[in-house]
Amino acid sequence: MTKTALLTALLVLAAGASVAADFTVDDLFRTRLVTEARISPDGEMIAYVLSVPRDPYADDDGPAWQELHVVGPEPDRDRAFIAGEVSVSKIAWTPDGRHIAFLAKRGDDEHKALYTIPMDGGEARQMLSHAEGIREYAMAPDGSRVTFLVKDAEDETRKKRAEKGFKAEAFEENPRFVRVHVADVGPDGMAGEPRLLELAGSATQPVWSPDGLKLAVALAPTPSVDDGIMKRRVHVVDAATGEVLGVVETAGKIGKVAWSPDGSHLALIAAAHENDPNAGRLMVAPATGGAPRDLRPDWTGDAVALAFISKKTVAYVAHENLETMLVRQDIDGGKPKIVVESGGPALRSIHFSGDGKHAAVIADAPDHAREVFAWHGKNKLYRLTDSNPWLADVDLARQEVVRFPARDGLEIDGLFLHPLNAGPGPHPLVVMVHGGPESHYSDGWITRYVTPGQVLAARGFAVFYPNYRGSTGRGVDFSMASQGDYGGGEFNDLVDGIAYLAERGLVDPDRVGVTGGSYGGFASAWCATALSEHFKASVMFVGVSDHVSKFGTTNIPNEMYLVHARTWPWDNWDHYRERSPIFHAEKHRTPLLIMHGKDDPRVHPSQSLIMYRYLKTLDQAPVRLVWYPGEGHGNRKAAARLDYASRLVRWMEHYVTGSGGEMPTFDLDLDTARLGELHEETP
Repeated sequence: MTKTALLTALLVLAAGASVAADFTVDDLFRTRLVTEARISPDGEMIAYVLSVPRDPYADDDGPAWQELHVVGPEPDRDRAFIAGEVSVSKIAWTPDGRHIAFLAKRGDDEHKALYTIPMDGGEARQMLSHAEGIREYAMAPDGSRVTFLVKDAEDETRKKRAEKGFKAEAFEENPRFVRVHVADVGPDGMAGEPRLLELAGSATQPVWSPDGLKLAVALAPTPSVDDGIMKRRVHVVDAATGEVLGVVETAGKIGKVAWSPDGSHLALIAAAHENDPNAGRLMVAPATGGAPRDLRPDWTGDAVALAFISKKTVAYVAHENLETMLVRQDIDGGKPKIVVESGGPALRSIHFSGDGKHAAVIADAPDHAREVFAWHGKNKLYRLTDSNPWLADVDLARQEVVRFPARDGLEIDGLFLHPLNAGPGPHPLVVMVHGGPESHYSDGWITRYVTPGQVLAARGFAVFYPNYRGSTGRGVDFSMASQGDYGGGEFNDLVDGIAYLAERGLVDPDRVGVTGGSYGGFASAWCATALSEHFKASVMFVGVSDHVSKFGTTNIPNEMYLVHARTWPWDNWDHYRERSPIFHAEKHRTPLLIMHGKDDPRVHPSQSLIMYRYLKTLDQAPVRLVWYPGEGHGNRKAAARLDYASRLVRWMEHYVTGSGGEMPTFDLDLDTARLGELHEETP
């Protein structure tokens, strides 16, 4: 072959070859994920909700759309039932498996109503509505009744006065409770006139007993967020009269609840005690109420989802360190049996068929977001959906599990994203600090608008996701290890992790950025002040700057006391002051970008304003405050999410790997904000 012919052949091959793309900010807004999955009673089909992000440039602004799909028993039988500009939630199969129920606001609905759609084709029709909207519901096992939750109506007199301009509000007075209603379902599938169950408290999580005569319902003494987190208790009530038949005497937080098939027991996920930060213990109690029994009292892991699969056996998703698994446990004792081993996708939720032999599982992995998997009674999961086929053509950074000793010897773990297509280190680093701190990273898909790891890795950064002390997934003692020590060992773990990665030659300790939201925002503020010498840039999102005023402005003061601070501010004013980032404002040398939703009820926006005002007045390093009107404790709408992710990436590039100095202009260049090609339409 001549040189000319060889060159021509090489050019043809190059033109025909597909070149993998990098993951960009743009890709954050086309990543779909499964948020709910329910298997049919016979185990054949799985209904699921697919979250479809809005295009920030082409669509009206708002949260992601929520579509209803059905898949199974094979992956090629995946079809959309309700798609497009819809918001479907709380899906469930009717007991006969012929319809799928869901909540949605459709047509002329002013609030969410309960709908059903037939499996064999046809339009969805409204089964039940209420003037105040339906929050949750549950179908009786025989389909003859439905229970649902509704918030108390607003007082009519106050409404009329407000129309005349008398709009004064009494803060936290006149609460509106969430009440339990029950309605009969006729042969036509329509619900009749509901009746109210007179229960003392504000309700969540109604679950029918197998015989359809009782309800397990979680009641909090008031509708406050604080009581909903810390004081809910599971009550067993007569579904006809509302008489309370028993109370499960837990202390602290509670999670999912399930009935045994014979109705004799309740299994639940709950906290070990009121100072346990997380509902992660696997417990069982008689259906008559009383003190529950911890099935694995010494287990250094957490349960995140559960169900009975036989009269005496529960199955649950277990999180241990960075791994997840499916486990089976006899409620009368005995060792747990691992059904699906760790090392595969990260399991998030599970829902079983009527006979307990099949299940719908939501799981993700380092190379894909949350998808639907099926389990058929053996030790293997079968993936049924591929919601983002375009990911096959995207280069993703390698994700590695890392473990290191903190300075006091405590072992800490986390995930490390290697920079994409980079040579040997050391590399610039961004540390992603999760919130809570009662949360953790699992070895799955960890890239979101607020933690855009794959975006940064494609831009040449290494990215570290640490599970610092106080995280979940390692049992009660580890999750309590940070209590009473705001900003102490927990954030020293971040510095120790950086040192470990630097010792391995992976990262450059002189080029490190840090970011996080909520408690991670507190970490970002602390790292920009008290630990400023370790960080070249920081991005603080809905974070804490002053623990004294935080206590006075949050909607969770009791949770803060019971599972975080373990003291009241008036017990030790100096401790609260000294563990506040603003107390260390004079140490500030790290350029800090502060971002916050203006309607945040959890961490009041004043926390960010205080931080900004102190640092701006001192004027020792760049600081910028960005508000998001209409957003709360985290951004829900597409435009605000795009704005946030774009600013975060730009800040890190400017101050960690760039020239630094003066801040970038406030206005984003929207032609490059997505770090990819845009639509031709004007935003």
